Amino acid sequence: MVTIKSHREIELMRKAGKLLAQTHEEMAKAIKPGISTWEIDKIGEDIIRSFGCIPSFLNYNGFPASICVSVNDEVVHGIPDKKRIIKDGDIVSLDAGLIYEGYHADSARTVMVGNVSEEARLLVERTKQSFFEGIKYAKAGNHLHDISNAIGDYCEGFGYGVVRDLVGHGIGTKLHEDPQIPNFRQRRRGIKLQAGMTLAIEPMINAGTYDVYWKDDDWTVVTEDGSLSAHYENTILITDGEPEILTIL
Repeated sequence: MVTIKSHREIELMRKAGKLLAQTHEEMAKAIKPGISTWEIDKIGEDIIRSFGCIPSFLNYNGFPASICVSVNDEVVHGIPDKKRIIKDGDIVSLDAGLIYEGYHADSARTVMVGNVSEEARLLVERTKQSFFEGIKYAKAGNHLHDISNAIGDYCEGFGYGVVRDLVGHGIGTKLHEDPQIPNFRQRRRGIKLQAGMTLAIEPMINAGTYDVYWKDDDWTVVTEDGSLSAHYENTILITDGEPEILTIL
């Protein structure tokens, strides 16, 4: 069931979103060559807890960290590791969530470290832009898959692989609520969007094909062909007009 949030719930989710946006800003500042993915996770968790919030991801279905840190060909759900050291030229996807007064916010950014290749830069920028192409359709009266189609068409226009095995989702008192939100073109229109819906829209885009596999840790998802992958996500609120992005400052 897709929940419609009350005015009070929306206010709490706005606050959660702003705190998560601050968390991302601070994490991005800390990322430089030589830092471990474990240290990035520690920084993120410390910031979230400093706000009096709870990390959404820690122990979620057994996930062992607060921040998913995915490097280069890792698509999502990278497990932070003291031995995984960030290098110049890496792209680092940070997926983070927090709980404020019982409500979740969820967002992801891909950070470019030092001198990245032109291929990497374009992938990261276009993945971010695909989110904004999608939310042009995120308004009451439109259909959910209008968002999916816009994201997929934009990215496939560059020859990128739009990940099929992972999708966006509704969000609220649970991290993952209905509906599921694919990032690629759908045959059906999907549900009609209504004001008060809160959605986590999250394109996961590969430079190569869309095929991915899960590593032996059962969490880390990587591109099958070894190509780079980027991730950009925000929690948004559907209104009668333009959508409100809750997880940006």
